[in-house]
Amino acid sequence: MRVAVTGSHGLIGSAVVSALHARGDRVVRLVRDEVAGPDEIAWAPAAGRLDAEALEGVDAVVHLAGESLASRWTPERKTAMRESRLLGTALLARTLARLRSRPGALVSASATGYYGSRGDEVLTEASGPGSGFLADLCREWEAAAEPARRAGVRVTHPRFGVVVAGHGGILARILPVFRLGAGGPLGTGRQYLPWVALEDAVGAVLLALDRDDLGGPVNVVAPHPVSNREFTSVLGRVLGRPAMLPVPAAALRAMFGAMADEALLAGQRVEPGRLTAVGYAFRFANLDGALRHALAAA
Repeated sequence: MRVAVTGSHGLIGSAVVSALHARGDRVVRLVRDEVAGPDEIAWAPAAGRLDAEALEGVDAVVHLAGESLASRWTPERKTAMRESRLLGTALLARTLARLRSRPGALVSASATGYYGSRGDEVLTEASGPGSGFLADLCREWEAAAEPARRAGVRVTHPRFGVVVAGHGGILARILPVFRLGAGGPLGTGRQYLPWVALEDAVGAVLLALDRDDLGGPVNVVAPHPVSNREFTSVLGRVLGRPAMLPVPAAALRAMFGAMADEALLAGQRVEPGRLTAVGYAFRFANLDGALRHALAAA
């Protein structure tokens, strides 16, 4: 297939591009450059610019672009996170809807933050949205793809959990502390942490490209959810370091503001209902194996 990809240099995007090339697909990157190079299409979401003609003949689109959520959520950062997702998704969806030859599939990213903080409640794709900035953002993010869906493009929203990878994501941020033996659970540690190995995040994207029956939301999380305390305990064991020093909720709020309550202290017991139903074979269903693999590749 000829697949257009946004966010192709990010953690998931770069791995998706490699996987597409490995199986023989041709990748066209959407880039924020004034002049596009070979196999690139220039776009400027904030300015509403995207060359529709360059997208003609694309078989599918993977849309992963968006400002990082891993920072203190100041009003300015919230605006940047929101606009980078909504403007880009809406522009892409409108453009695809106007094409003479529309792609068969649009895989447009979302996140498990859609569900908000729900404690021990088991969450599937049928569960409704939660409340808060992140939940509202995810709901609007998914809705922004509606023009493509109305035009007959099959739209899939992978709701990614926390991605476990050896060269980026959560591990890159916390490994230095844990290697010093100073890591530990966040707050009470009882909150569920929806996680997924990078290899399975990529596998889910490829599955969404290939299966005509996989539209709508798809929870991209491992089948065995763990609490934050369990996650830190397993990481400490894999590293051979103690992981018993809790980070108080008050300290997290002082460092990260609203992000602490909605992303670090929030709990989501998310299950991969649709991936399981279609028989997806997880490479890393258990956290221990995922962490050992990621650390070996770090």
